[in-house]
Amino acid sequence: MNKKLIVFNWKSNPHSAVAAIKLARAVEKAISDKNASKIVVAPPFTFLEDVGKVIKKAKLGSQDAFWKDIGPYTGEISWHQEKHLKVKYVIIGHSERRKFLGETDEMINKKVLATLKAGLKIILCIGEDLSIRRRGKKTVEKFIKTQLEKDLKGLSKVKGQMSNIIVAYEPIWAIGTGHSDTPQDAVEMISFIRSILNLKFKIQKSKLLYGGSVSGKNIKNFVGYKEIDGFLVGHASLKSKEVEKIVKMSSK
Repeated sequence: MNKKLIVFNWKSNPHSAVAAIKLARAVEKAISDKNASKIVVAPPFTFLEDVGKVIKKAKLGSQDAFWKDIGPYTGEISWHQEKHLKVKYVIIGHSERRKFLGETDEMINKKVLATLKAGLKIILCIGEDLSIRRRGKKTVEKFIKTQLEKDLKGLSKVKGQMSNIIVAYEPIWAIGTGHSDTPQDAVEMISFIRSILNLKFKIQKSKLLYGGSVSGKNIKNFVGYKEIDGFLVGHASLKSKEVEKIVKMSSK
């Protein structure tokens, strides 16, 4: 089995640095051997430095990055600042930022290009909501293809960084609901995304993750598929026992 990439997205959790450090140590403890999957921990901005000092086997990730360097951009964190904190991976275009903060594909594209130019690995999140899903497979594929074309526009400006592009397919209707996609449907959509990356963008060795209510209970249904290179885990990443199960199952 190919080694999976597991990204733990803590979102706006936990409440304190003490709790974040405790959770980070639980992740480190779960990574018990050299054959374990590659693990990325993405805490809130406020805990990046604290968590970064704790993790040794896991890599540090960020939940976002602004497209400009330091400057008059209130409330934002730049890729430059993140590099100083030893961030290696950046999640871009998460559905919650698209929904609650009004992030557009144009904004996401700027972040993608800036972060790639900085030499960081991006985890681009794409996926359809329930209204799109209900219209059928062709509509979903058209929606996903359009997202990719807009979010990855202008990649010729960042030549040599194609290996730093990771795409996470997260069906929005499954996030936080406890109801993941079926493995077969997830594999079919991931294979479609891979074909777009190969044909449209000439990205030949892209990593494709699945993210949609992945947990220690259901991950066993997905890990056996070679088409799925890893997982973007949200709620389950906040529970040490769940983290242990996910790391263990994905490393078999």
